[in-house]
Formats: sequence, structure tokens, C-alpha cells
Amino acid sequence: MSPRTKEQNEFIRLQRREQILDVAARAFFLSGGSFDIRDIAREAELGYGTVYHYYPNRHLLIEDVLGSGFERCEQALAEWVNISGSSPQLLTYCKALLELWQSDARAYLVYKMAMEHYVSLPTKDRHIAKRRFMEQLYVPLQTIAQCEDESVDHMLAVLVGCCGLHYYAGTSRLDVDRIAYLATQAITKES
Repeated sequence: MSPRTKEQNEFIRLQRREQILDVAARAFFLSGGSFDIRDIAREAELGYGTVYHYYPNRHLLIEDVLGSGFERCEQALAEWVNISGSSPQLLTYCKALLELWQSDARAYLVYKMAMEHYVSLPTKDRHIAKRRFMEQLYVPLQTIAQCEDESVDHMLAVLVGCCGLHYYAGTSRLDVDRIAYLATQAITKES
């Protein structure tokens, strides 16, 4: 058996990192953020030393989970805007968010923590996360929704709460169309 190439080692390293981040995002939901590196190692079926090699503490792990979640949300928003063109529809954006969140715990965590004002983060990181959320995700959503009042918060609360059923209650698939419709009612104020 020949030794692995540099490219193969890099691929394995990236694959393990992604595995660790996915498990950590799900663990965050179940524990409210009070998990241990050992918990992540056990759930990811990796050795404690392996996980510790990537993340020597929980704080760095949560930082990377959130950072990658932000990147995924920002990328999804940019792609959606490119597809939607000059007249983006709020309902289709809500559906796109729900679809993303169902398949990506890190992306969901960004919005879930935003609705909680990132209170589980240290104060320094909390302000950075809030600012990034506001500038990169919230303000563009206000533009799409064409409103600047708290109704965007209500809409996001409906989306985040309903998607929480997927993670907390183990609901296999959400009724994306119905949830998106209900969430947009917070904006349109239609009965």
C-alpha cells in the first residue's frame, strides 16, 4: 500500500473538518451550546485527539461553525438574488431559506442565534456576529420585503421556529410552502 499523496491528505483533512462542524452545529441545538469536545468526537465517531487537533476548545469550534454558516447563508442569498433578478419575491426567498436550513444546520444556526441576539456567544463575538448578520443578511431581507419595521423579525421568528421542529422534534420534512406563506403574512399583514 502506497502512502497517501498530499492532495489525498488535504481532502481527508477537509472532510473531517466538515464532519466535525456538522456534528457541532447539531450538538449546539441539543445542548444549547454547552457541549464538550469529547461529545463532538463521540458523535462524529472520531478520536478525541483528532477533534482536539482541529479544535482545541469549544469556543473556536463554535466560531468556525458560525463562520461557515454565515458564508453559506451569504452565498445562498447572492445566488438567490442572481436567479431572481430585479424583482425578487419574498415568498420564494422564504422557501429558499427553509430548504437551505433543512439541509444545513450551520446555516440555520446563524438565523436561530440571531433571533436570540447571539446571547450564547461571548460579548466580543456577539457584537461581531450581530453586525455581520444585520449587514449581510438582515438588511438585504428588509430590502426584499420592502419594509423597515419589526415585521421582518416576526417573519424570521416564524421561519426559525418552524424549522426548529426539524431539528428539535425530528420532523423529517417541513411543509415549506405553507410555512413560507404563513411567515410572509407577518410582512403583508393579509388575513
